[in-house]
Amino acid sequence: MTTSLGGLFLLGGGYLGLLFCCAMAVERGWIPARLLRHPLVYTLALGVYASAWATYGSMELVSQVGYGYLTYYLGVAGAFLLAPVLLLPIQRMARTYQLYSLADLFAFRFRSRWVGTLVTLVSIAAILPLLALQVQSMGDSIYLLTGAGSPALLALAFCALIALIAILFGARHTRLQARHDTLLGVIALESLVKLAAMLMLGGFALFGIFDGSADLQTWLDGPGLSHQIAVTPLDAGQWRTLLLLFFAAAFLTPHMFHMVFTETLSSRSLLQAGWSLALYMLLLAIPIPLILWGAQYQGNLAGLNPAYLAFSLSNSSWIDGLAFIAGLAAASGTLIIISLALSGMILNHLVLLARPPTQRPDLYRWLRWLRRALVAAVILGGWLFYRLIGFHHDLTALGLTAFVGMAQCLPGLLAILYWPGANRKGMVSGLVVGIIIWLLGLWFPLLTGQPAQVLIPPGLEALADEPAWYAVTLVSLSANILVFILVALISKTSEGERAAAEACSVDAVIRPKRLPLAAADGEEFKRHLAVALGEDVAEREVSRALVSLKQSSRDSRPYALRRLRDRIQANLSGLMGPAVAEDIVDRFLPYRRDGRVVTDDIHFVESRLEAYRSRLTGMARELDGLRRHHRRTLTQLPIGLCAFGSDDELLMWNQALAILSGIDGESVVGARRDCLPSPWNELLGRILDNQNSHLYKQPVELDQGLRYLTLHKAELKGDEEERGGSVILVEDHSEMKWLEDELVHAARLASIGQLAAGVAHEIGNPITGISSLAQNLRYDTDDPVILESAEQIQTLTERVSRIVSSLVGFAHGGRHVPGEPFAPVDLKRITDEALHLIHLARSGQDIVYRNDCFSEPFVSGDAQRLSQVLVNLLSNARDASPPGSEIVIATQADPHGVTLSVTDQGRGIDAEIRDQLFEPFITTKPLGEGTGLGLPLVYSIIVEHHGQIHIDSPLPGLERGTRISVWLPIHIEDSDSHHEPDSDR
Repeated sequence: MTTSLGGLFLLGGGYLGLLFCCAMAVERGWIPARLLRHPLVYTLALGVYASAWATYGSMELVSQVGYGYLTYYLGVAGAFLLAPVLLLPIQRMARTYQLYSLADLFAFRFRSRWVGTLVTLVSIAAILPLLALQVQSMGDSIYLLTGAGSPALLALAFCALIALIAILFGARHTRLQARHDTLLGVIALESLVKLAAMLMLGGFALFGIFDGSADLQTWLDGPGLSHQIAVTPLDAGQWRTLLLLFFAAAFLTPHMFHMVFTETLSSRSLLQAGWSLALYMLLLAIPIPLILWGAQYQGNLAGLNPAYLAFSLSNSSWIDGLAFIAGLAAASGTLIIISLALSGMILNHLVLLARPPTQRPDLYRWLRWLRRALVAAVILGGWLFYRLIGFHHDLTALGLTAFVGMAQCLPGLLAILYWPGANRKGMVSGLVVGIIIWLLGLWFPLLTGQPAQVLIPPGLEALADEPAWYAVTLVSLSANILVFILVALISKTSEGERAAAEACSVDAVIRPKRLPLAAADGEEFKRHLAVALGEDVAEREVSRALVSLKQSSRDSRPYALRRLRDRIQANLSGLMGPAVAEDIVDRFLPYRRDGRVVTDDIHFVESRLEAYRSRLTGMARELDGLRRHHRRTLTQLPIGLCAFGSDDELLMWNQALAILSGIDGESVVGARRDCLPSPWNELLGRILDNQNSHLYKQPVELDQGLRYLTLHKAELKGDEEERGGSVILVEDHSEMKWLEDELVHAARLASIGQLAAGVAHEIGNPITGISSLAQNLRYDTDDPVILESAEQIQTLTERVSRIVSSLVGFAHGGRHVPGEPFAPVDLKRITDEALHLIHLARSGQDIVYRNDCFSEPFVSGDAQRLSQVLVNLLSNARDASPPGSEIVIATQADPHGVTLSVTDQGRGIDAEIRDQLFEPFITTKPLGEGTGLGLPLVYSIIVEHHGQIHIDSPLPGLERGTRISVWLPIHIEDSDSHHEPDSDR
């Protein structure tokens, strides 16, 4: 192998330049986002699982155990085939609570920052051998190809380049949860290059060394048989154990957890990876035995590490280059993702716990540079561990040590998903026991070079003759699980752990508690968080959460504030980890526990059920269907309905009540009763505080005007198992109230009409006699005094006669003569006639009248009666107007009628009597000047004409003036007859 160092670095530099160009193309948008987000790209990115173990370590393993090397590929395939029951629940938790590392997940579930710290330390210890595997494979391959320099220094140069790429394209964002499209594209390209290089190497071995599959089979049955006999195959137990280790590594190792749950595109992509990643791994596994057999056929194996058999296939530099590029692609991708994932864990669970961020104006920049430094530190740590353990370890020992160490977290992860009764004491105890056995059996022997110290329990002495990795795996995992279960069963699970268990369980729906917060709205959130994060960061974090929830910073509903608090905690979890985020939120955004009864947040529970509905099956699905049916029934009930919890928090506001009130339910659900918009806070509070369960026809001023509402209340008694509260039905009885008022008014008018007719009849005859006697006195005497008295008597009798005439007219109510149809009436014409009559009076000569009426369209009515209406209205307007003012008579047409209005500039009508003006004997004139029968007579005539009358006083925008508007229907001609207007009759 005579490849020059310069040529090799040129090849490696060219490959890294290709990655850089790919990254720049993604950054500049030259590659369509649709292509980057294709599930195939995500599958290729998941190919980062195939580290240098897949290109070099598998060669070493296949030479030792034969087809047992397939466990590495089958393990990851099995993990993704179980995605619906294993990976999707973790993905749901990661997305909901922004948990983007294994330490985040454990710290969230077991409600302890120290659990996250422990998992982080375990991950560091377990991943260091895997990092050393990548570094050693690169150092050895460069040294093997060039024979120049020290492998350690060559590996250090390689690590520096990889650290630079990781920082440039993976640590540019502050938040761990930010998807890195650039990084995803780069890793996908690396996986594609790695696969292509391995397939080409396998193809060369099959068709370049052998003459196809037949020639290969001939060699295997002949000279190659001795090589196969030298292989010691795995027994069934070792095969299953390796499958378990690689199965766990597919989602427990930091880089795979990051790719599976942080960079994931969607649940669909993860499910599709169940078969596409298995296909990728199968294609990657096929060349391994071909390369081994090709190297054995060539026979150049003396003193060569089996891991690097690909370099012995040929003396051709391009074959060596392919083998080098395959290893470089595998190792570089793994180092990049491990450094990014592990740096986030170290930052959140070690650095920030030791030095919490408090009032840093440059918090984002500080965190970003910390991450970059930690990325470089992780890669440098891998190189230092490689130097520390020396060069005498094979790749299989390094890889198995790493995978056994990470497998110690598997019992805890399965408990997170499927054992709600698990607690932190049991998990920590089991993990510590398992890690101690692993450290003594595999990790420390790497450092010291001494034989493994496997702690074999009594009864399992047969394991002493097994390989160290096998014995340590069985003993450590068994002890881990047993201690975990025993301690968890005998120790108490805290309330926080039970709540977190409900959130993490695959069959549970989150049930947060309904508690009020100390902060009153989003603005107070900013002020409280500014103490910990600084004003700028607090402003940005709260605003970001408000935008994502589509809430206003002034929204003070307890439910909205709880959602805002949870969202801020999730966002801070992605920024600093769940432990630090929970500590900050609990300290600066605490709940108020002022003796309130703590109940489930039923509205949030229902929203989570809606999101979870597609995953329900069997009886649970049937019960959810029944719940949704009842919910829809209440929501679409044609009567207004709202429900309050025992703490006066609004839980339901149905569609009918939303239409009646003009308030959308989404904007008020979760609010306290006293925070509802007026007048609903007072109205609903009145019935909630009332001992009676009914309130009838309560007058309420709404946007539609004055309405009369009837409320019915039902109390829901609560206990330990049932939620308490109140349900209120709201009925709009306005039309019924108006109809009752009309009936009462009609009855009153009828009785007064009868009384007026009787009074008029009884008074009419004596008055006629008195008037006759007064007239006769003019002819019986010439005495001036007696004549003057007779004149006064005659004047007073005429006045009484006019009053009697008004009573008779009111009694008849302006009735139209039965049997005669209404005729078309010209409102302008009868207005002119009414003005002529008004001008005959001696009073009001200085009032100006303006007739703005139009002749058409004609209205349907009795011209004489309508003229009487106008005379009454104009007379009242004249009496109310100050000297020199103007009275305006105008008409305005609509498709069905004409509105005639009379507007004066008087002082207006008092609100106390405005609504009673159409009652008999109600007048605004001084005593003795008005009978109070004019407007009732007008009202009767207008009702007879199927019209409407309305009073505005004072005029809108003014503090004086009165406008009386009369609406009359348009006259419609019959098809067989034509009526002329009254002016031509």
